Amino acid sequence: MRVQENSFIIFITALDFIEEHLTEEFSQEDIAARCYCSLSSLQKTWKVCTHMSVKEYVTKRRLTMAGRDMQKGMSVLDAALKYGYNSHEVFTRAFSKVWGISPLRFKKEWKGDCGLYPRLNPEYLEGEDNMRYNTKKFDVRDFYEYLRSQAGTYVLCFDVQNLMVVNEKYGREAGDKVILEAFRRINEAASENMLCLRMGGDEFVMITESPDKEEVKPIAEKVLAKNGESVPYSGGEVSVSLRAGAIMIGEHLKYSVLCEDFNEVLDKARNSGNIEFK
Repeated sequence: MRVQENSFIIFITALDFIEEHLTEEFSQEDIAARCYCSLSSLQKTWKVCTHMSVKEYVTKRRLTMAGRDMQKGMSVLDAALKYGYNSHEVFTRAFSKVWGISPLRFKKEWKGDCGLYPRLNPEYLEGEDNMRYNTKKFDVRDFYEYLRSQAGTYVLCFDVQNLMVVNEKYGREAGDKVILEAFRRINEAASENMLCLRMGGDEFVMITESPDKEEVKPIAEKVLAKNGESVPYSGGEVSVSLRAGAIMIGEHLKYSVLCEDFNEVLDKARNSGNIEFK
C-alpha cells in the first residue's frame, strides 16, 4: 500500500509539473527533481500509470494545445515557437505524426475543440490494481460550466469498438491511429457550434446544443455509417467502428452523474447495437 501511495504522489506531482510548464523548456530530470525521486523511478511510475512514456505524453499535450491555439487564430510558426519547436519544418513533422495532417490543413479542416490528448485525470490510473472505473481518463472539467449551460439539450456519446484488442494485437501505434480516425469522424459530423471532446481512452462526446432527438440521431448515424472502414498504420490497415448513445443534460448537472449516465447509455448501445437515448 505504501508503494502504491508513493507512486500516486509521484504521478500527481509529475502531472502538475508538466501541465504548468508545457510552454517552457524542461527535462525529465527537472520533473524527477520536483517529485523528489530518481529519473528511473519517475519513468517507471509514469509508464505503469499511463502506458506511455513521459516524452510521449509531453509531446501529445503540446501538440494538442498547439492545435487549440491555431484554431483561435495563432499562426503555425507562433504555435511552433510557443511549444518549443525551433523551426516550422520540425513542428510540421511532429504535428502531422500526431494529427495525421499538416498544421495548415488542420487550421482549414478541423472544427470545434481539438482535445485529442486532454490533460490526464489525476483520479484515473491505468494498471492492473489502479483502475478507477468510476472516473474518466481525461480531465474535461474545464468544460463543466459550459455543459451546465446546455441543460435540456443532448450530448452524443461515442466509444470505439475493440480498441483494447487493437492495442494488444497490432500495437499502440495502430491504437493511436484508430483513436484519431474516430475523433476525425465525430468532428466531421459535427456542426460548427458543436463541441467535441475526448473523455476516455476510447470515449468521446459531442455537445449538440439541440433538444430535438430527431435532429441528434442523424448526426450519430452519419458517424456510424463509416463503421468498418479501415485506417492505415505502419503494419497495414485496421478497421474502425464506433457505438453511440445520447443523454440529455439535466438542470442540476453533477460531473459524477454525467459520467455515470455516459457509461450507462453506452453499455445499452453495446448490448443492443443501436443508438440509445437516455
